[in-house]
Amino acid sequence: MSRAHFFNIVLVEPEIPNNTGNIGRTCVGANARLHLIEPLGFELTDKYLKRAGLDYWPHLDLTLHPSFESWLKKVSDPSRIFFFTTKTKRSLAKAEFKMGDWLVFGRETKGLSEDLIRKYDAQTLTIPMYGPIRSYNLANSVSIASYEVLKQFETHGLLAT
Repeated sequence: MSRAHFFNIVLVEPEIPNNTGNIGRTCVGANARLHLIEPLGFELTDKYLKRAGLDYWPHLDLTLHPSFESWLKKVSDPSRIFFFTTKTKRSLAKAEFKMGDWLVFGRETKGLSEDLIRKYDAQTLTIPMYGPIRSYNLANSVSIASYEVLKQFETHGLLAT
C-alpha cells in the first residue's frame, strides 16, 4: 500500500481534545492526513489528546493552519472539498469521492459557520440520522465519513486488499 494519503480530514477550530485524539487515530487507520484549523480549544500537548490517540499519534500526518483562509490557499482544487453539516439534505451516501478529497468538519458545539455553509452550499453533505438526535459526536462523524470514502475507494478497486 502506498504511503500517499488517500484523503484529508479538516477540523475547523476543534474544542475537545478527546475527539481530536480519536480522529487522529482514525486518520492513521484510514491513511488520511489530518488538518487542524486554529484556534484550538486545547493544546497539542494535552494529555487527553494523547491518551485518546494512544500510541498511534506519532504515526499521524498532522498539519496545523492558523486560519481557514491559510488552509484554503493550500487546496489545489476547491471543488473537491466537502463540508459536513446538519443543515443540508445532501446525504453523504450520495456523494462520489476521489483520492485526495477534503472532508471538513466544524466545532463540536456549533459546527461550521452559517456563512461558510451558505458560501459552499453545493458542497455540503450530511450524515443521515433516523433517531431523535441533533447530531452525531464529531469523532463518530469523521469515522462514518472516512469509512464511506474508503468503501467507495475499495468498491472502485482503488485500494489493495
